[in-house]
Amino acid sequence: MRLSYVSIAAGLALAPALGLMAQDNPTASAADQAVIATAMSAAPKAVAEKATVVAPDGKGGMRTLRQGTGEFTCMPDNPDSPGKDPMCVDKNGMEWAQAWMGHTDPPAGKIGFGYMLQGGSDASNKDPYASKPTEGKPWVDTGPHVMIFNATSMMAGYPSQADNPDTKEPYVMWPGTPYAHLMIPVR
Repeated sequence: MRLSYVSIAAGLALAPALGLMAQDNPTASAADQAVIATAMSAAPKAVAEKATVVAPDGKGGMRTLRQGTGEFTCMPDNPDSPGKDPMCVDKNGMEWAQAWMGHTDPPAGKIGFGYMLQGGSDASNKDPYASKPTEGKPWVDTGPHVMIFNATSMMAGYPSQADNPDTKEPYVMWPGTPYAHLMIPVR
């Protein structure tokens, strides 16, 4: 779930197959069109086509590629991870993501929801800021899933082992941190 610049080739390959061309933003460059399509692949079409799409600006911030009319914000794939991992989150999920990216506490009392229907690859299930797995450990590859953020008090009973979670069933990612969230496979 780390965010950096998108793999343009992957976006160009996915866009036509998913029917997600960003035709509502005719001023976007071809590269931005590909980023938009890749980001939109994270959520169901009805959510994605109304979502705002943002991408890293190269300076540690985000830039808006397409202003949406819905409640979700979609972000593109991270080319630094081995798998596809675009993400779409609701307003509360975006506040959670901004807190995570800014190393601040998530907003109190705001449960968020997110989609990662292309799946995800994370360097660690323990460290929210790991950029690569520790030596001898694999990437945590999760298939298509949804996420519930900022609901740590509601996660009791879900598996929360720090290393090597069973990604075929619901589990807690980054347990014991302010960024613990529930990962729920959908296939």
